[in-house]
Amino acid sequence: MDFSYSEEQRQLSDSLRRFVESRYTIEHRRKIAREHNSFCRDAWRAYADFGVLGLTIPEAYGGFDGKAVDTFVVQYEAGRALLLEPIIASSVVSAALFTEFGNDAMKSAWLPSLADGSKVVTPAWQERHARYDFDAPQTSASTLGAGYRLDGCKLHVWHGGSADAFIVPAWNTALACVTLFVVPAGTAGVTVRAYPTVDGQSAAEVRFDSVFVSSEDVLGDSRAGVEMLQAGLDRGIAALCAASVGAIDKLIEATAEYLRTRRQFGQPLAAFQALRHRLADMLVQKELALSMAHLAAAAMEAAPMERRKMISAAKVIVAKAGRFVGQNAVQLHGGIGVTAELAVGDYFKFLMAAGQLFGDADHHTDAFASLPLEEADSLA
Repeated sequence: MDFSYSEEQRQLSDSLRRFVESRYTIEHRRKIAREHNSFCRDAWRAYADFGVLGLTIPEAYGGFDGKAVDTFVVQYEAGRALLLEPIIASSVVSAALFTEFGNDAMKSAWLPSLADGSKVVTPAWQERHARYDFDAPQTSASTLGAGYRLDGCKLHVWHGGSADAFIVPAWNTALACVTLFVVPAGTAGVTVRAYPTVDGQSAAEVRFDSVFVSSEDVLGDSRAGVEMLQAGLDRGIAALCAASVGAIDKLIEATAEYLRTRRQFGQPLAAFQALRHRLADMLVQKELALSMAHLAAAAMEAAPMERRKMISAAKVIVAKAGRFVGQNAVQLHGGIGVTAELAVGDYFKFLMAAGQLFGDADHHTDAFASLPLEEADSLA
């Protein structure tokens, strides 16, 4: 797959970079996180105008029919700017689930609203004691009249406080399988408790107490909830890998500039060979992460098993690179690296949090190891 940008992708990248440089400074980001629940409505409308929110949505529903490489372009810039808004959760994961598995009525109801930014939808899938597994949720869906009654609790719902609806995996007691439901946030019995996260973003605990959902709120095949959710989360992981590489790139830029300008013993820090070697190691990790982020984007065109393994491999390598670059950037900046005077700490926190989202390195290492040996060899 050719990952060089087309003219349209380059224009989109340049437009986003100009926007964030002029209107989404690190001070503005901190204010949004502090005062506006990590969601800037003006920025969200701008993303819709740029076509970011409808990038991968079909043209028939107000989108642009973009591919995974288009998502890479957007998320790379989003990572460089540490954008707070739920582009991945709503415009990548949820949009993909509706596009790939929704019926015509559900697509018409949700996709245009996702594309124009009037609605935000996020998956609510993690549960207490389940870590990153979702194949046997405690949240239950029992038959009730012409629909279902949902009961349970979802944790760490990314951008849950800003969501208009949730995509919820629940154990279908009648079918003995996982079914996906689309549940509006305002439905009776839904309780949302939002809270800030360490990287300036937000998450929520979402409870479902005797929540009635109709059979029309079932997303896709009611017996294939695990496979469908996995496909959506894989797209989210690929996008998050791209965002992480963008953050790594920006952090290396800032560190290199600091080493060029900060002077000790009458010369810039960049003159010291040991520090140059540290920076070179950071650049090597960036290139590894970039290659794996490209691999994750390419995986969207692969068969499910191959896609799953490529995604897990990418998530592990990118997370490790993010930790290495973040830690070294803080150390090379010295004491000032952990203060609010510079943005180094903001990028470090983002990379640490990104390493946990959608599964940490241990989870994805185990996922990759579960691949049959002959298939693992073909991906080596």
